[in-house]
Amino acid sequence: MLVLVVDSSTPAVIAALVEISGEGVALRAERCTVDARAHGELLAPQVDAVLAEAGARPADLAAIVAGLGPGPFTGLRVGLVTAAAMGQVLGIPTYGVCSLDGIGYPVAAGEPVLAASDARRRELYWAVYDGAGQRIAGPNVDLPTEAAARARDLGVTVAVGDGAHRYADVLGLPVQVEPRYPAPDALARLAAERIRSGAPTELLTPLYLRRPDAVAAAGRKSVLP
Repeated sequence: MLVLVVDSSTPAVIAALVEISGEGVALRAERCTVDARAHGELLAPQVDAVLAEAGARPADLAAIVAGLGPGPFTGLRVGLVTAAAMGQVLGIPTYGVCSLDGIGYPVAAGEPVLAASDARRRELYWAVYDGAGQRIAGPNVDLPTEAAARARDLGVTVAVGDGAHRYADVLGLPVQVEPRYPAPDALARLAAERIRSGAPTELLTPLYLRRPDAVAAAGRKSVLP
């Protein structure tokens, strides 16, 4: 089965085509461009590019997997809206995976790992994974010092992700080079059982974790004296 994977929860705009079989998950094509201000402009062309590279058409897709975040509002919405719209038009199921899982899960190797992405405002989106890649804390949004303290409590020995690189001095942990952003083949692996079993399509609910900066006015001020 050919499956499209998209993620726009971080500055990286990611589209990939994977093949899921009984034997596993194989990456067929991938595009990743790091540009925090161009998610809307980049994602659709990258979807077209991975399909073309694999010699596939949208009609060949069996499902779509989307990273649910956490991530900033504007960028994260791009990937989720794209996945939901394509799923509806093509009549195929959509499945969501926490984007931090796509960073922490591939690194699991017997010891707890901290996966972190940049939440702006000098904060981190973070989660902790055990040695088997299961999430045991998070996702949360906190100051790096708070994430570091929680990671120490859970016995974390290594950190990974763009946020870990940015705040390595505060976290006080060795930082693994890759993956810096969600790995699309890992996102696909985490959804593979649902896809193979033909599980019902899922509502792609974003993990924002905090309120938007812009909110509707509570009321109108009178201009009369």
